[in-house]
Amino acid sequence: MSFWSAPHARHARANDPASLSAEITAAANRLVSVNPQLQHYTPMIAATFVDINDLRASSTFGRMSSELFASALSQAGIQMREVKMRDSLFVEAKLGELILTREIKRLNEAYSANSILIGTYAVGSNQVYMSVRVVKSADALVLATADFSLPLNNNLRTMLGERGW
Repeated sequence: MSFWSAPHARHARANDPASLSAEITAAANRLVSVNPQLQHYTPMIAATFVDINDLRASSTFGRMSSELFASALSQAGIQMREVKMRDSLFVEAKLGELILTREIKRLNEAYSANSILIGTYAVGSNQVYMSVRVVKSADALVLATADFSLPLNNNLRTMLGERGW
């Protein structure tokens, strides 16, 4: 089964406030299971997930998704380095910690991170599609990926900065 296809149980939870956390935890577990060697590429830092249509833009949804992924990976035994505690990371208001290609080397040096969690999302008419990757900070080689979708409900619309139904 493709990660893009949604199991029937997912639709039953469309309005469940915990569904975002549950889906992200499941996807984080897939990341670890796809490449059990991820622990060799720690510590890891998490970038804010960005809108696929504008890689310099994010939302509450993108920032919260990144936070939830970092928590789930940490609970799965991956060493995560908290970047919000350091002054050297450029944080633009309302965008969070965006990772641009030219910044990977600088971040690697500043945080001694061996890998970076990055992600994008796209909003459809009734789904939000997410693609998440762990990349090596030394050469941007992709170590693991997970893709999934979430039903677009009022909760997610609000987090995306859209008006509810």
